[in-house]
Amino acid sequence: MTPSADSDKASKEPPEQQQQQQQQQTLAASNSKGSSPSMWQLVISVFGAAFGVQTEATRQRDFNSSSPLPYIIAGLIFTVLFVLTIIGVVSLVLA
Repeated sequence: MTPSADSDKASKEPPEQQQQQQQQQTLAASNSKGSSPSMWQLVISVFGAAFGVQTEATRQRDFNSSSPLPYIIAGLIFTVLFVLTIIGVVSLVLA
């Protein structure tokens, strides 16, 4: 395709799709393979995994990180806190 055909195709895409593509490109550029996630990114990823809702860009960032260990530890901590919260709520209701 010629450059003008590419720009015509890009201009016909919905703005939401263009914005999503820009976010994915920015995220891919900022998170090269082997980088470790920030604490905030880790929390967002764990909550996204727990609720089953996550963007493709976030999923790619998670799978391209240098080590799965931070995600495993954060997932275990989240699970323990979740179970303790459920136990606490049930205890309050039944008391």
